[in-house]
Amino acid sequence: MRGESVKIVLYCVSEAGVFRRFVGICHKTTEVKKKMDYTELTRQAAEAVDHLLASAEYRKGDIFVIGCSTSEIVGKRIGSASSEEAAKAVMDAILPKVTEAGLYLAVQGCEHINRAICTSRACMEQYRLQEVWVRPWLHAGGAFATEAYNRIPDRVMVENVDAKAALGMDIGGTLIGMHLHPVVVPVHTEQRKIGEASFILAKTRPKYVGGPRAQYQEDAQPHR
Repeated sequence: MRGESVKIVLYCVSEAGVFRRFVGICHKTTEVKKKMDYTELTRQAAEAVDHLLASAEYRKGDIFVIGCSTSEIVGKRIGSASSEEAAKAVMDAILPKVTEAGLYLAVQGCEHINRAICTSRACMEQYRLQEVWVRPWLHAGGAFATEAYNRIPDRVMVENVDAKAALGMDIGGTLIGMHLHPVVVPVHTEQRKIGEASFILAKTRPKYVGGPRAQYQEDAQPHR
């Protein structure tokens, strides 16, 4: 907020018919809108993905699930101000990196389409996922799911990924936990935000089982 002082002069007539002059100072505030730097959004998203890929153990063919509120990225409440520009900026970072890593990208839509997933047909067939018939748009699915629908090659919509995602990224509190394979482990990073949105990175590991005699090989690659 930027402020400026404004001089106010008021004239009134008293009961005795005498003009009185009042001078006051008020503080006028004007909102200064911060222009979104979409190039910086791409850089921030790329940095976050790089950190997750470097921190997690995964195999080619694993699923990387992401939920993204572009409203939160531009500083608004989730679901209130979908931004196609922000969606494109984030996708410009994520899609090439996930593809290069040999992972399947799975993009979650909003609750208005039951958090259905946009992914590739190859992912659907490999994991035997249930295809559904819906097309995300700005007000049902959200800007990021719409961007995924337009850019993922040979894309399909599936009901969910049967909690088989090995890696996850939640930008803006979109609740992707239902798609992640148990057990989910947070990945910490010094980076706190993408645009104005907080985000969480997640990897997964198998469940520990056994009793007092059980041993665990910490460096073993999990089989899913």
